[in-house]
Amino acid sequence: MTSLVADDVAAASPPPASRRRRRSRLRLRSTLIGWSFILPNFLGFALLTLVPVVTLFYMSFTNWNVFGKADWIGLANFQRLLGDGSFRISVLNTLYYSVMHIPLTIVVSLGLALLLNNKLRGIAFFRTAAFFPYITSIVAIAVVWNLLFSPDYGPINQILRFIGFENPPGWLTSSEWAMPAVVIVSTWRDMGYYMILFLAGLQTVPRELHEAARVDGANVFQRFFNVTLPCLRPTMFFVTVMLTINSFKIFDLILVMTNGGPGQATLVLSQFIYKKGFEESQFGYASAAAVALFLLCIVVTIVQFFWNKRRSY
Repeated sequence: MTSLVADDVAAASPPPASRRRRRSRLRLRSTLIGWSFILPNFLGFALLTLVPVVTLFYMSFTNWNVFGKADWIGLANFQRLLGDGSFRISVLNTLYYSVMHIPLTIVVSLGLALLLNNKLRGIAFFRTAAFFPYITSIVAIAVVWNLLFSPDYGPINQILRFIGFENPPGWLTSSEWAMPAVVIVSTWRDMGYYMILFLAGLQTVPRELHEAARVDGANVFQRFFNVTLPCLRPTMFFVTVMLTINSFKIFDLILVMTNGGPGQATLVLSQFIYKKGFEESQFGYASAAAVALFLLCIVVTIVQFFWNKRRSY
């Protein structure tokens, strides 16, 4: 009787080879399903990002003006960049803009997030109002702020004269004040987006820590520096990296507001690349400048990663 039952069980169970084939088919099916979800995004990344980036690196070693053949010239474009005064000015302007824009945007957006993190009536309206400039057309923003910064008739200088400034800045017409004016507008535009990120980070700060600090006698500033900021370290790191990358590739706002002027006071790397490529048709040289911008972003980002990793220990 026992042998008959064992024979029936052996007959019912598939042989090992059949089980392996079945597992292989299931594994292949799972793989194909996974690739079916990944493939559209991967194709978009490959066609719109990977292939252009690889082509960019190749073009940076060539002399090409679109119409003729791309002649391989090696490192000549990069050697030319080192001796190009406009390129050096654009690098310095980019760093100048970034050094002002990054800390100012962090301070303003974090301050807004702290103010709007309270449960008050109508808080959703104020959050929306703070975020609204980020989704507004960059052309509309530039046109309005150009009018506000008008040296003679702009409301900003009119207010400065009213409160006692006899010679207010020329703003966009001054080589000294043009970049600070662009930084002010850029900070006003970006603060809403980074405010949302800081608000999300503030939601993760445990209230128990604030309550414990308050019981221990810590005031508002002590709770902020000893409780809130340490808990916001991951969010702060992400915001800093994103702000750094976006500051290095600033283009549209400066193009519409100042077009790099007056003179070359607001000429940044992205606009230098645009001028060399699309206005002067020096695509090989423009590609070399783009590679330099890419390497600059990579180096600064790596430094930020190591700095954050060192501080987390």
